[in-house]
Amino acid sequence: MAKYKIIQDHDACIGCGTCVSLCSKNWEMGEDGKAHPKETEISDIGCNQEAQENCPVQCIKVEETK
Repeated sequence: MAKYKIIQDHDACIGCGTCVSLCSKNWEMGEDGKAHPKETEISDIGCNQEAQENCPVQCIKVEETK
């Protein structure tokens, strides 16, 4: 089974909440008003892929790890 790593450019995040709306099981809003992943090492890409594809500032990357 593949493993994935979520990489987020937190400084680029505008806090729109798109990732949280699409993938609340792994994304949440922080006290700073920006989103962050609950887990960065995942085995199911699932909705994290949608979060990456729909981020308006493209600050989320989901990469397969070796």
